[in-house]
Amino acid sequence: MRLDKFLKVSRIIKRRTVANEACDGGRVSVGGRTVKASYDVKAGDEITILFGEKPLRIRVLNVKENVRKDEAASLYEVITN
Repeated sequence: MRLDKFLKVSRIIKRRTVANEACDGGRVSVGGRTVKASYDVKAGDEITILFGEKPLRIRVLNVKENVRKDEAASLYEVITN
C-alpha cells in the first residue's frame, strides 16, 4: 500500500492529499530515509512524521486497505511522541 494511503487509512493524517503533501515536503521518513508518497509500506517499517517541532515515530504492525475507525489504531504502534 502507498505511504500516503496508509497514513490516511490508519487515521494518522486525516486526508490523503495532506499526507501526500507531507511526504513530498520531506516531513515523512521510513527507516531514517526520506521517502515519497508512493513508497510501498510493509509491516515492520518504522515511520517518522514531523508535525511542527515534535516528531511522531510509529511501527507498522499491519497493512489493510480498509479498516473501521475504531480499528485504525491497530495498524501501528507509537514508538515516540
